[in-house]
This record gives sequence, C-alpha cells and structure tokens, in this order.
Amino acid sequence: MAFDAEAIRADFPILSRQVHGKPLVYLDSAASAQKPRAVIEAMSRAMEYSYANVHRGLHTLANETTDAYEAARRKAAAFIGAAETEVVFTKGGTEAINLVAAGIGASLQAGDEIVVSEMEHHANIVPWHFLRERKGVVLKWARVTDRGDLDLEHFQSLLGPKTKVVALSHMSNVLGTINPAQDLARMAHEVGAIVLFDGCQSIVHKPIDVKAIDADFYVFSGHKLYGPTGIGILYGKAERLAALPPYQGGGEMIGTVSQDEITYADPPHRFEAGTPPILEAIGLGAAIDWLSGLDRIAIAAHEKALYDRVREGLAGANWLRVIGDTPEKGAILSFTVDGAHAHDVAQILDRYGVAVRAGTHCAEPLMKRFGVTSSARASFALYNTEDEADAFVQALTKAQAFFA
Repeated sequence: MAFDAEAIRADFPILSRQVHGKPLVYLDSAASAQKPRAVIEAMSRAMEYSYANVHRGLHTLANETTDAYEAARRKAAAFIGAAETEVVFTKGGTEAINLVAAGIGASLQAGDEIVVSEMEHHANIVPWHFLRERKGVVLKWARVTDRGDLDLEHFQSLLGPKTKVVALSHMSNVLGTINPAQDLARMAHEVGAIVLFDGCQSIVHKPIDVKAIDADFYVFSGHKLYGPTGIGILYGKAERLAALPPYQGGGEMIGTVSQDEITYADPPHRFEAGTPPILEAIGLGAAIDWLSGLDRIAIAAHEKALYDRVREGLAGANWLRVIGDTPEKGAILSFTVDGAHAHDVAQILDRYGVAVRAGTHCAEPLMKRFGVTSSARASFALYNTEDEADAFVQALTKAQAFFA
C-alpha cells in the first residue's frame, strides 16, 4: 500500500498555513523538521499537569516527570537497538560529538590520526579540529567522488596503526549519500580505531540498528526526527562510555563530592550534568512513539518517489547543476542555478511559498570539493506530497527566468 502523505499532514498544524499568499511547501526538513501534534501535546501536557525537576525529588510531580524522562530514554534505546544505559541525553547531535571528542581527546597524543571525510557537517569537523589545534593530532580526509560517493578505496588507504578515531556521516546532509556504515566500521575496527557515526540525517530516513552497524558511538538530534530542538542522543557501547571521563561537572553526574575528592556516577548519568532537557526529552519520546507507529519502509519509498518526480520534472534543465547524484541516496536535492546565487534562488522560491535551504549547509569542505561557494537544497519528508514536488519544479523554473 502506498504511503498516505495527505493523511499524515493532518498531524502537522503548521502545514496548513500560507506564505506570501501561497500554500506553504516546506522543503527544509534536513535542517529541521516540523512537529506533529503528538509532540506538541506531550510537551504541553508535561508543562501543564506534571512538571518538576527529575531524579532529585520524592514528591509526586518529581516522580511522574522522572518516569516520563527515563521512559523517553528507553524509547530512544529501543529505537536504535541499544541498551538503556548506553543512551545519553545531550542538547543535540553537535554536543554529542563534542562530548565524545573531548573524552577521547584526553588520551590522544601528538601524531595520532583521526579520519573524517570531505562530506562531513561542521559538527563532525570542528570538534576534531580542536584536537588538532590543542593536542597535535592529524586529521586525514577521505575523498568524495564526483557523483557524491565516499571513495572507499581512498578511505581504506588512510587507515593504519596511528588511526585512533574514524568519524563519518552515515548520511550526508548535502549529497543525500548513505554511507555503508557496517563496512566502514569493520574496516576501522581492523586497525583498532574507534568509530563514531553522525546519524542526524540517516535516523530520519531509515531504521537504525547500532549493534548491527557495530558503531562505537552513534549520534542524532531530536529536531530533525520530528521532535523538539534542544535534545540529542549519544549512543555509546557500554565499555566505550565507561572509559570516557565526564564532559561537564555539576549535579547528577557525581557519585560523591567532598572537599578532597569526587567520584562519578555510572553512564549515562555521568554525562548529564545539571538539570537536563526534561521537556525536550519527553517530546523526543513522543516523536519516536509517533514515528514508530508508521511504516518506515513505505515512508522511504514515498520520499524517494518525490525526489525522482522532481528530477524528472527538471530533466533537460541545462541551467541546473545537481550536486550529489549517486543512485543510492536519500531524498535530498542540492543544486545551483546558472548565473544565480543560492540565496537569491531561495528568496525567490519563498515568494512562491516554497521553503528551501541556501548557503554552505555547514559543509564548507564539501562546497570546496565541488567548486561552489554555496548551493540551494530541497529536502523531502514524509509529509510532502506530489503536488508539492510539482509546485517546487514550477517555482524553480520561474525563478530561473529571473536570471536567464
């Protein structure tokens, strides 16, 4: 049975609005997805009826909120095939990567090597650059092919006895490329490296089993997964989390504190100093419940069909350059228009009610790799429709006429 996007749209109040007198066509979900009513209501209920700080109170509200917060952890763990104690709440995917980089960095020495790729988001580049600047580690860059694949032969050639960390996107936020995570983890483990995957895009578009992948660390954010901002997930193998020193100090992450010494809590609470993002965790739990009730295979097929429809609608447009054209990719279309800056393209599309991203997409090394300073990006989600795909093609064609 085909996925019914029209029925799903009723769950998203914002999709009924207009922009500049036109129906909203929201094609910026790779940056941040819209929120279903289930998430909005779960967070509202928690604020209205059962809010208190977690883990520290013995009164009813504290117990109810703690139960809801920890239930969200269990949901997140089940969603990716992890144990509950292997899931750390962070304020986002970026903080999750920084937590791992800071922890691993404590044991790295000058000359140790970290392998990343040209397709990484800045969130999976800058924390490793910190270690290059501060510890003298060496960053090595796996190449991306002309069609947007990770060059696996080149990647493997970078691995060796000095490789300590491999940090890669599972799915590129610009190219849509889905990397073979299980194979990459195997190659990295063969040289004894720790593997981290940035799953902020992939978690949205395909089921994830971190144990099958054999990731040491896997991170994702809530706001791309139809949940709220301010919440992310760090998965780490139990032994990997146990080996990491605390990232921040404060309440909750301690065992004992005295004037002379401190001891630390076990993971995951060791990494959740202070009052955590309580409402956001509850909202993420609601998003996971909502998404888990849908046919994710059918959703992926629906999103791919929208992407293919747009490509067909733009076939023969010699003014269009698509960046990233590998066959096995997610429903992300990054492109440039001849004679036009991406920002101008996005602003004209907005006049037709079409919301796309424009800029470097926090991926400047990738922009340099493809010889552009910026690009526009349309990203498709489960709530987008064939009519919206057609509206985008029509709007983009009209926008191009301004620059012809």
